[in-house]
Amino acid sequence: MSKPNHSNNNGGNSNGASNNNDIYNIVLLIVDIVMLVIKFWLSIIEEAIKLFTTRPEANVSGQFVLITGAGHGMGKEMALQYAALGAKVICWDVNEQTNNQTVKQIKQAGGSAFGYVCNVVKREDIMELATRMRKDHGFINIIVNNAGIMPCHPLLEHTEQETRLMYDINVLAHYWIIQAFLPDMIERNEGSIVALSSCAGLFGLPNLVPYCGTKFAVRGFMAALAEELRQKNPHSNIKLTTIYPYMIDTGLCKNPRYRFPNLFKLVSPQVAAASIIEAQRQGLEEAAIPRHYIGVEKIGRIIPKKAMRLVNDFLDTGVDTDKQ
Repeated sequence: MSKPNHSNNNGGNSNGASNNNDIYNIVLLIVDIVMLVIKFWLSIIEEAIKLFTTRPEANVSGQFVLITGAGHGMGKEMALQYAALGAKVICWDVNEQTNNQTVKQIKQAGGSAFGYVCNVVKREDIMELATRMRKDHGFINIIVNNAGIMPCHPLLEHTEQETRLMYDINVLAHYWIIQAFLPDMIERNEGSIVALSSCAGLFGLPNLVPYCGTKFAVRGFMAALAEELRQKNPHSNIKLTTIYPYMIDTGLCKNPRYRFPNLFKLVSPQVAAASIIEAQRQGLEEAAIPRHYIGVEKIGRIIPKKAMRLVNDFLDTGVDTDKQ
């Protein structure tokens, strides 16, 4: 008597299960693609609607707002305007005298402010001061990384010390401050981090080669950090806002050049500060000052480089060297 061929039966069962598996996976893939298409277009419609509606602004009254470079320029203006909204402003600056003036001005207007001397180049100073902040004030709701420097001359005229200092202040200080305060935000699943990039982080400009490098770096690490936080927690309530100001009349931009002054005029620190605070309160991921510059940059990337350079040469806008 011959024995039944069990191996053939097992092979048939195995092939059947494999075919069922394949069909199941194909169905799942089709469902995923359909859901992707639906969510994709819903997201586009949602963002299009937001372009024509006023976004609600978060209430910052009673919240602690830490601003670096608060002794002058946009940092000072943001400190004054946040305080006027009822926020408790923590002013950091390497210049004790100008920082104290900002604090004094806020208090004279009836606001709440605290001043601390901090050299943001030194990571250990930032970490020590962050520990002190927790003891003195508890949770810091909003961080505004504003401090920066802007030497304006050709690349080959930059010294090693000048270039290193620019990256220390404009880039690395952001890392150290975020590393100091982000863990508390993750633990509480709340908070806002505002990073000052620049329109020089959208466009490359002569006489600003290292500076553009620092501002493109800010743009890149904020985008990467947003993705890292999103993947760790899809329901994260931590808001990241990257700001791209055009030339602000703070003295940093010493020799601006523009062929059409009415089209490309300097922005006042008061207007810039108000725009930054609005973007933070609205929870925008990116905001240029003026706002439409982000759209201009996106269109510029579609246009061939040679054609875009013709437009740039016609507009003749930029920054002349400060070593004249």
